[in-house]
Amino acid sequence: MGENGNLIRTIDLWKTYEMGAEQVHALRGVTLEIGTNEYVAIMGPSGSGKSTLMNLIGCLDTPTSGEYYLNEKRVSEMDDDELAAIRNKEVGFVFQTFNLLPRATALHNVELPLIYNGTPLQERLAKAKAALEQVELADRMHHRPNELSGGQRQRVAIARALVNNPSILLADEPTGNLDSATGSEIMSLFDRLHQQGNTIIVVTHERDIVAHAHRAIHLLDGRIARDEPRIEDRG
Repeated sequence: MGENGNLIRTIDLWKTYEMGAEQVHALRGVTLEIGTNEYVAIMGPSGSGKSTLMNLIGCLDTPTSGEYYLNEKRVSEMDDDELAAIRNKEVGFVFQTFNLLPRATALHNVELPLIYNGTPLQERLAKAKAALEQVELADRMHHRPNELSGGQRQRVAIARALVNNPSILLADEPTGNLDSATGSEIMSLFDRLHQQGNTIIVVTHERDIVAHAHRAIHLLDGRIARDEPRIEDRG
């Protein structure tokens, strides 16, 4: 747990890209704190900086300037190898496109992060099965992605994200490729995972997804425009 109970702490984060002779400021001084077991939506229009912020929080990239602390570790100063190690340990990713290996079973897809970090076989299988049980998909563990519905594929991806028991579940438009009924099922699953103690950050532009979160951080032009608690009861 971070300082004052904060799992995530950013101080004046900037991310600047060189586009030819032009400088593009994707993030312009973002300062925020997210505590353990929070359920946060990060939202904003295209170009607002939400994907850039997600990449920084998820240790996929480093800021141009500013500081980022994850679980009391100063991530903003880490090199690529250190970032990869902390990413594997602390962050579970869920993507819009599922990112599953097409020829691998659900069980093997869920095992992958444990293979990368050297977990022994028996422990790996036990953890992967437990993660699939958490998303109510144990009966499909030997199916390949093409034998599963879109919602089931996303459940496999969520199980893979959970298998390392990460500090953060980081989801990028997790229902973007699903119909509304299936999307609602996936969001109900996130609600349940949050109740079980997981810290969840969802990056989205969909208002019905945001309604599940307990806090919404609105980005505009690389800055925090609004940071609102408990928005779920609004119409």
